[in-house]
Amino acid sequence: MADAATEPAIDAISALVPATLRALHAIEFASRHLSPTSLPRIIDALAGRNDDLAPALAASRALEWPGRLAPVRDHLERAAEAAGEALAGILAAPDASQPIIAAYRSLRGYARACESLYPLAAHLRPVSHFFLEQPARADTALVDRIAAADPTREGVGFMHVGGPSGTRGAFSLYVPEYYDSSQSWPLVVALHGGSGNGGAFLWSWLREARTRGFILIAPTAAGSTWSLMEPEVDGPRIDRMVEDVANEWNIDASYKLLTGMSDGGTFSYVLGLRGGCQFTHLAPIAASFHPLLMTFADATRLRDLPIHIVHGAQDWMFPPEMAQGAERTLKEAGAAVVYREIADLSHTYPRDENARILDWFLPDKA
Repeated sequence: MADAATEPAIDAISALVPATLRALHAIEFASRHLSPTSLPRIIDALAGRNDDLAPALAASRALEWPGRLAPVRDHLERAAEAAGEALAGILAAPDASQPIIAAYRSLRGYARACESLYPLAAHLRPVSHFFLEQPARADTALVDRIAAADPTREGVGFMHVGGPSGTRGAFSLYVPEYYDSSQSWPLVVALHGGSGNGGAFLWSWLREARTRGFILIAPTAAGSTWSLMEPEVDGPRIDRMVEDVANEWNIDASYKLLTGMSDGGTFSYVLGLRGGCQFTHLAPIAASFHPLLMTFADATRLRDLPIHIVHGAQDWMFPPEMAQGAERTLKEAGAAVVYREIADLSHTYPRDENARILDWFLPDKA
């Protein structure tokens, strides 16, 4: 039982954790549905969603926490602050000179909040459940397996390789805490969109990696976006990242997925259609596709190559006709194409499609 000195801190945790998680879910909702035309509706939907966050954060900051709980306080308060700033930025976006740009920028706080919050997953069940796919939260065997794992051992959890989160040309990595070197693990390499970075995009896939048991690499482009016209810039870097990870962890060479959003999806075409590509599956999302890409494609590789295309019917940057053309062209070349056009999706990342992509990529883990 808690002593008198810790009871106020426990009360603070009990208020701050659910408030922060509700804010993060609200940001996920906004991120999934954001577009120039939907912004006013999103503002209406978010109204009041973070009313309890600021008071909970203020109460935590006013409290004299016991020294042994100071790390918990620091992680929680940083996460709450980042989530609160993100929501406040979205709500204030209509008053900005470029509302949609302001709203997109505000979403960056989500990754900062997740990075601050994740270390508490080993200690707080609601946080652990947040970083699991929803159906798996009732999977007692998985929950117990995660709880029994040592999150402090070397080589597990999330990490940034080659520099701090978002360093150009570096990458972020997640290895499930229950990693066992005696078995081989599927690999997902997820490429961020233009002006993004791997440190942020990692959190678009970490929940699924932790649930289903695969290793996740989220590279950061050497420039402001992927070298679409000069694949020799970023392509070999990605290959080296995969090689370095495979040297340290047991990767299943039969299950290596290359996926990406927007420019990252386009770059998955650029790399993935060429001969000698090491990836077994491709999943471009909200990507641009031009028939000229086929002039660099390898006909032998394309034959029966599994490709899962996801695109939004409301995409205002890359019209869905572009993705429909990709489906036709790649099928004619012999690829095994799955095409998903989502009626309410704009040019945003559809995290709700991750499970469907993984059911296709890893049917034995579905």
